[in-house]
Amino acid sequence: MIIVIDVGNTNITFGIYDGEALVGTFRMITKQLRTSDEYGVQISYLLERNNIHIEDVKGAIIASVVPNVMHSLSGAIKRYLNINPLVVGPGIKTGIRIATANPAEVGADRIVDAVGAYVKYGGPVLVIDFGTATTYDLISEDGVFSVGITAPGIRISAKALWEDTAKLPEIEIVKPRTILATDTITSMQAGLVYGQIGQTEYIINQVRKESGLTNMKVVSTGGLGSIVSGETKLIDVYDRQLTLDGLRLIYEKNRG
Repeated sequence: MIIVIDVGNTNITFGIYDGEALVGTFRMITKQLRTSDEYGVQISYLLERNNIHIEDVKGAIIASVVPNVMHSLSGAIKRYLNINPLVVGPGIKTGIRIATANPAEVGADRIVDAVGAYVKYGGPVLVIDFGTATTYDLISEDGVFSVGITAPGIRISAKALWEDTAKLPEIEIVKPRTILATDTITSMQAGLVYGQIGQTEYIINQVRKESGLTNMKVVSTGGLGSIVSGETKLIDVYDRQLTLDGLRLIYEKNRG
């Protein structure tokens, strides 16, 4: 078994793989600072709660966009699981080529999603991750990552509404029954959700138009991706575990 760890701006997501099968997942909040012992104890407890024995976990890989978490988290994996984790970054083999203007600026999470989508669905493929930010990354038929688009995520937009306006409340992000809202809460939900759907469709169409890739697949992931993906025919696949699968694939490519 291996443990794969995706450190995002909002959550740290852990996946446990037995071969190609994802047999367990759990999450922690990223912004709560922890020592390596605190990470180690919580990871050990959550593994046991998922009926996974620590001694059965033989490998680990981490992708992080939050640098200040890495020292404690890596230390916990080394100390409590007795594993030296792989870290997605310069020098690691991925199977795709980063050909942006500055490859070092591409986030580890975007690289992992690109690998997962390219291996699982082939190219050309546009990968959309509905996370803290909404990202759109294009991988060519021959595995070249050359285009990346970044927009505010639904949660960022929602937070801006209720923090920067005096009378708008904090709300649950769900699709309302209709866009024809008649109260404050549903008007915010309509603007957030339908606005994200409209943005998504426009960007997909514009990428197709400017790239000329009419056969481009569109694959989405991310916690709120299911809301948007179910409302547009332009997204071909919603893959909830794309990032975790991408981490597993990169681990296998670098094993031994």
